[in-house]
Amino acid sequence: MHHTLKLYNRNRPLVLRMYIFLAKCTKIPLIGRLVRRIANIWGGHMTAAYLLTLNEAYAIIDASSDLALAPCTCREVFRNCDNPLNVELMIAINHEFAVEHGKQYRIVSKEEAKVVLKDCHERGLLHALIKCRQDFYALCNCCRCCCVPLRLNKDYGIGKALTRDMKIVEQFRAYLEHIT
Repeated sequence: MHHTLKLYNRNRPLVLRMYIFLAKCTKIPLIGRLVRRIANIWGGHMTAAYLLTLNEAYAIIDASSDLALAPCTCREVFRNCDNPLNVELMIAINHEFAVEHGKQYRIVSKEEAKVVLKDCHERGLLHALIKCRQDFYALCNCCRCCCVPLRLNKDYGIGKALTRDMKIVEQFRAYLEHIT
């Protein structure tokens, strides 16, 4: 696991607040376009979220070896709705990672992860595969009102924050082959 992911994971609430704060700068005349351009470059190279269908999310779960259930950081930070909190699935993460990060992570089976996915889908939540640099690390099931990548994309024009890639499952499988 890359050190950037460890740093990001320890500071996710702060990072998400910072993303939204900086995104608001896209509305400022003169500097807004520059901020949007930098944010899109960042989204293309550092952090990214890929919108998934339910079947793609199931395929990600099937390909993953270790899974842990965790609170959705976006909803934990912004609390704009009453959707369930423990719906973020940590993927491709070893057991030591979950133990290192304490009680907020609970190891789950693939079957339990799929039940969570189905429930989230029925609630209308978005499924997104999250990546930090070269590491895929989470399958988040977030709402439209709290989801930071969606808000960055829709509200601030940062298109690289949340994208759709028809080959993302294949990319994830190739990533897993590379790290094992």
